[in-house]
Amino acid sequence: MSENEPTIGRGAGPLTLPRIIAVVAAAGLLAGIIVGPLMSGRSTLAADPTATTPEHTVAVTGMADVSVAPDVADIVIGVMVQKSTVSAAQSAAATSMSAVIAALKKDGVDDKDIVTVNLSLNPVYDYSNGSTPRLVGQQFSNTVKVTVRNLKTVSAVIDDAIAAGATTLSGISFRLNDPKQAQAQARALAVADAKAKADALAAAAGVSIKGVASITETTIQTSPVPVAYSLDAAGKAASTPVQAGTTDIVVQVSISYLIG
Repeated sequence: MSENEPTIGRGAGPLTLPRIIAVVAAAGLLAGIIVGPLMSGRSTLAADPTATTPEHTVAVTGMADVSVAPDVADIVIGVMVQKSTVSAAQSAAATSMSAVIAALKKDGVDDKDIVTVNLSLNPVYDYSNGSTPRLVGQQFSNTVKVTVRNLKTVSAVIDDAIAAGATTLSGISFRLNDPKQAQAQARALAVADAKAKADALAAAAGVSIKGVASITETTIQTSPVPVAYSLDAAGKAASTPVQAGTTDIVVQVSISYLIG
């Protein structure tokens, strides 16, 4: 080393300018070796030849409504009794409901088609004396849902239950005991409706249907509730007229078709 060569640092020996240049060059080479694969990996990922192109689809909704005659009626019938004590109210309600159930069975309703849906006991207060309520009795309610499988007997079932002691008639609804056939018919019509819409859209766009990507279905069963209960001019209970109407099976399908 000549006297005029600069030196830097201490320890293992002075670093001359040529040695500094050599160290920097080696560090740059190492950094290139480490960073190079990382940059290369990102570039390769961006141009991954295995990436798939999304399918082109058209999504439509089809709907169908099939009306059929119902074959089952569900009626909610109950007794409500008010007495001065709990035991008196419970006993009177039990007597009345036993008579109602006997009348239902007499009209051909099976045991399995009589289901208790509500039992309640509530105190009854008199609020007429200002802000201090006065207990005046107990109210006991017993309600059953009755399934009538012979629609010709619906009126008789209602009338006989009321004659036997029923005091509440909460509602009636009609339905199909087995809706599978009507649902299958509505489903086929809904899919045909969706396919016709998809074909029209594809033709308008200058493409064609290639297949189905997905299908979802929603099924709805609706039934009108035409119920009437009336008294004749003398105040005597007339036979209850009941109209079963029709039950509507509505199926909606959402289908995504592949196009190309």
